[in-house]
Amino acid sequence: MIGKLTGRVDYKGSDHVLLDVNGVGYVVHCSDRTLAALPGKGEAAALFTELLVREDLLQLFGFTTLYEREWHRLLTSVQGVGAKASMAILGTLGAEGVARAISLGDAAAVKAAPGVGPKLAQRVVNELKDKAPGVMAMGGEVIEAMGDAPATTPPQTAAATPAPAIRPSSSSQAEALSALKNLGYAPAEAAMAVAQAAGDTPEAETPALIRAALKLLAPKD
Repeated sequence: MIGKLTGRVDYKGSDHVLLDVNGVGYVVHCSDRTLAALPGKGEAAALFTELLVREDLLQLFGFTTLYEREWHRLLTSVQGVGAKASMAILGTLGAEGVARAISLGDAAAVKAAPGVGPKLAQRVVNELKDKAPGVMAMGGEVIEAMGDAPATTPPQTAAATPAPAIRPSSSSQAEALSALKNLGYAPAEAAMAVAQAAGDTPEAETPALIRAALKLLAPKD
């Protein structure tokens, strides 16, 4: 299994990138969002990958973070959602946007992805709503454990001059979700509140997300 590739961009197509890794060229299929984040020809890039294996096909799909790759795996577990549909959904919404849409039951947001109809969008929401909290909680752990870096960070630059730590929104959401679960809230209920709070204030750090989510969960008179 090829889990990550680090090399230099040789060519960017409409739906894929050719990544030169020590003289070996890998064709990696990416979403529009990922392709836009990649640097220009000759520059260093790193992608987390998922290998699709069929009798007559081997395809690599690339992601800027492990968190995004986990959402791809979950999306493709839904009947009728292939790799192409998953990439369209992630390209339209991003990993955090997918988490928010599914947690809130927002099938319309999923339907906004090219090629995804209303029935399929509703199926995605219905089948994944109970699994979303687990992946959201995983977000912070994955980032802390693996040290996710943007796909555009050249390895030599990172080694020579450590970049200031950037706190990904998925990490803040994961910590807020964990805090609410520790307070006794059900995972699905907590995930919905965190997703809504993150949508209202995308730049909020963990404490602010917790406060906002608690307000949403407070009993209404």
